[in-house]
Amino acid sequence: MITRVSVRTKSWQYDFGTFWFPLLFGLFLGLCLIKFGNPVILDHQIDPPATFQEWLTQPWPARWASLLLLALGLGGAIACKEAVLRGFGSLPRWVWVAPAAWFGWQLISAGYSVDSGLTRQTLPQFAGVTGCFLLGATVLTHRGWPRWLFIGLLAGFCFVLVRGMNQHFFEFRQDYQTLVEGEKSGWKDFPAETLRRMEEEGLLVPSASGPHVREAILYKLQKGRINGTLVYPNAFAGVILLLFPLGLTLAITQTRALRPFLRGLVLVLVSFLGLGCFYWTGSKAGWLIALVVGVLSIWNRFPGSNRRKVGAAGLLVAAGLLVFALRFQSYFLQGATSTGARLDYWRAAVETTRDHPWVGTGPGTFQRPYAARKRPESEMARLAHNDYLQQASDSGLPGALTFLGWIGLVLHRIWSRHPEGLPGAIALGVTGWFLQGLVEFGLYLPALAWTGFTLAGVLVGLTREIPSTSGGQLDKASPAV
Repeated sequence: MITRVSVRTKSWQYDFGTFWFPLLFGLFLGLCLIKFGNPVILDHQIDPPATFQEWLTQPWPARWASLLLLALGLGGAIACKEAVLRGFGSLPRWVWVAPAAWFGWQLISAGYSVDSGLTRQTLPQFAGVTGCFLLGATVLTHRGWPRWLFIGLLAGFCFVLVRGMNQHFFEFRQDYQTLVEGEKSGWKDFPAETLRRMEEEGLLVPSASGPHVREAILYKLQKGRINGTLVYPNAFAGVILLLFPLGLTLAITQTRALRPFLRGLVLVLVSFLGLGCFYWTGSKAGWLIALVVGVLSIWNRFPGSNRRKVGAAGLLVAAGLLVFALRFQSYFLQGATSTGARLDYWRAAVETTRDHPWVGTGPGTFQRPYAARKRPESEMARLAHNDYLQQASDSGLPGALTFLGWIGLVLHRIWSRHPEGLPGAIALGVTGWFLQGLVEFGLYLPALAWTGFTLAGVLVGLTREIPSTSGGQLDKASPAV
């Protein structure tokens, strides 16, 4: 069992490691969810905010996140150097070797990049992934549960969920109505500066008869798929897959002292925010991954015999697939266009790997070989929508194999301990997000990748409190945040 500790101590270093650093790092991850939800390869398109309103409402350049992470990571590692050194002796060697081998190969591949600009934008992101994992496995867990980490992280998650709800109920509907009515009236109530900015943002298309609303924008607003603060709806679904099990478990365990009515109100609100936003993202792959995570949760937590577990899992899958078919029937009737597009991305990634099997085309450069290989009817894509295939395309088979091996070792370490309670909730979220990597590009989003690998590192770091021969479980208790 993992020993609980108090943050009260006479040692400044102890206070920093158990309170200040987890608290600051959690606030940083929460900020990433709110402001750094775009792919790093698009960072050149994100202008720094110039006004107070832009500081509040617009995304920030990802390079700022890299600088913040560098400062926090170095500060934490230096102040808690004993925790880092202790990790070398108390954790398996692969915890250090696997991420180092993967990132080391990224550096080698970078020397052969077909687009050094894209690679320079990508490498700090990958360095952050490696650093977040190692910080989670050492500094954040050197005294047990990093309970203060969850305050800022879940505050940021709540902000993203509320933003998603606002998009569904108010923002998208108002924007759609404004654009339609503006075009009908000839934009007579719109200042010239506003129209110019809307054209720069791609909302309007200039023409001889006056600007027209881009049809794709109207279609997007009419569909109503929400994205919160992330680059697009599927990325938002990835955040929910990663963090909703943690948030719901904390809501369940930390409200036991409340009156039944208040506790029920809190649980309903948390469930409505998480599940409602997940539903309105319209993520088809996310829905299927959620079913897999649900089955895993039943198998890991459901009491009784294996026969009862199989029955409960079967009911969940049947109900989930029925709702899936009803929810997305129009998508399949229209030909499942996004599925066909992904197949083209993946075909191009496989062909690129075949032609560049050792070092690939350079980290973050998938769009360059894809531009030459894509089918004429396919839309241009900057990312392969499959983190594992893109690793093979961008950094060759060694890059892909070291990445897969690292994740495989993480998952084996986590699930071989049969986690329950709060560790089990985090394990479900991390597993769901790793599965989404088969169809999305979360590895290239600071909001997702740094949060996911931090939590993966936390789970791995906590296992060093348990002898490998004990057959025990991760701490079943749910520590207060």
